[in-house]
Amino acid sequence: MSKVLDNLKYLQSHEWVYLEGNIAVVGITDYAQDSLGDMVYVEVVDVGTQLAKGEEFGAVESVKAASDVYAPITGKVVEVNQEVLDNPELINEDAYANWLMKIEVVDENELDSLLDAVAYQEYLNGI
Repeated sequence: MSKVLDNLKYLQSHEWVYLEGNIAVVGITDYAQDSLGDMVYVEVVDVGTQLAKGEEFGAVESVKAASDVYAPITGKVVEVNQEVLDNPELINEDAYANWLMKIEVVDENELDSLLDAVAYQEYLNGI
C-alpha cells in the first residue's frame, strides 16, 4: 500500500503539494513512483516560468513509462530540485522528501479544491 502523508494536498494525477509560507513545494506521490518503477529521468520547467493550476510543468520517466506532471497551483517557479534532476532515483527512495520544484503562490485558496490525505487514499482505493 502506498504511503499518503496527512499534511499534504493531492491531485488525482498523483502530485503532492504543501505550503511553506507563500511557497508551494511540489512533488509526485509514493503511489506514482511505485507505479512507474525505477526513475531514470526527470524534467521540469525553468525557474521563472509562470504556471497555471493544472498546467503541465514537466515529466518523469522510468524504465517502464513516462508521465507528465501538473502544477497543483498557479504561480511562478522559484526553485527546482537540481539534486533530483541529476539523480531521479531519489524519488524512488522517498517521493515525499525529494520534491521537484517550488512555486510562489498567487492564490492559496486554489489548494482548497485539492484532495486531502483521506480523499486521496479513498481515490487510490478505487483505482
